[in-house]
Amino acid sequence: MDNIAYAITDSESTEVITNTRNSLNKNKLCFHDLHSTTSKFASDVLQGLDKRPASIPPKYFYDAKGSQLFDAITKLPEYYQSRTEITILQDNADEIAHHVGTGSLLIEPGGGSCAKVHILLEGLKPMAYVPMDISSQHLRLATEELATAFPWLEIHATCTDFTQSMVLPPTAVENTEGTKVAFFPGSSIGNFDPASAVKFLTSIAQLVKPEGYLLIGVDLKKDKNILHAAYNDALGITAQFNLNLLQRINHELDADFDLSGWQHKAIYNEQAGRIEMHLLSLREQQVSIGQSRFAFANGETIHSENSYKYSTREFIKLAQHAGFQSVALWVDADNLFSVHLFRV
Repeated sequence: MDNIAYAITDSESTEVITNTRNSLNKNKLCFHDLHSTTSKFASDVLQGLDKRPASIPPKYFYDAKGSQLFDAITKLPEYYQSRTEITILQDNADEIAHHVGTGSLLIEPGGGSCAKVHILLEGLKPMAYVPMDISSQHLRLATEELATAFPWLEIHATCTDFTQSMVLPPTAVENTEGTKVAFFPGSSIGNFDPASAVKFLTSIAQLVKPEGYLLIGVDLKKDKNILHAAYNDALGITAQFNLNLLQRINHELDADFDLSGWQHKAIYNEQAGRIEMHLLSLREQQVSIGQSRFAFANGETIHSENSYKYSTREFIKLAQHAGFQSVALWVDADNLFSVHLFRV
């Protein structure tokens, strides 16, 4: 795209300009590739399958196909989270901008499709935007579209495992002196258990201090039937998303999972306050990954994701443990979803 200036940055922080910037063009799109290696993916999968119960970190859902499937999930009628959060953000965008102000450095861990940030950009008018995502291809496509839609916006797209490290690109920090604002929509905080959530939020607090902000979407506790439907949709898209994890392992790690022997399973653990997603073995079977072999009994599962739900009071208390104080809270009329604004 001719109106986009690219800077590709590798893990050694060496920039290579691949498209000359037009002096009349205000837009600059930099891509910083700090992605974890295949060996890290392999070690996490092998260690996870060796445990009992077996588990794989949910961050590995998001290869290119997994990211596309998740985007499809967000449009499903059963999946209330995305449309409800979008409505909350649209209805309160002016108030959010009033609290945060303009000229900030806007940071979005898990930027993915960058869809929801569109709602905020005109009001916040950030000096620069830093979306972070583990899926390189998905992030590239999303930020190219964003750069076209907002030609005045400086974008520093960063392909990284933000659950392990949230290091801002030096070019973004050098060019921005405003307040740092972290945007973490989509109830992704629910993928962390409460102790890990505090640790992750603490890392965000360290990133945006002093006196930076966190705007975060949090799914609320509700009727278990609504939750069950959201994670067991009639079209089976969530099932495809879950099973794609095994397909990714086959493709990238030369494994031999037979997908016909596995089934998506999602249940609400009311006592723990979380949805649990599993891959259920439909028969006694063995799986090979390189030289490693793993046996699974009929009915045994691989735990692929948790999604914790919170009351507003529970989550405010959780964020306080990470060094945040509540500034504002917005909840939809049906009490399905919440958006919190915190400050360090």
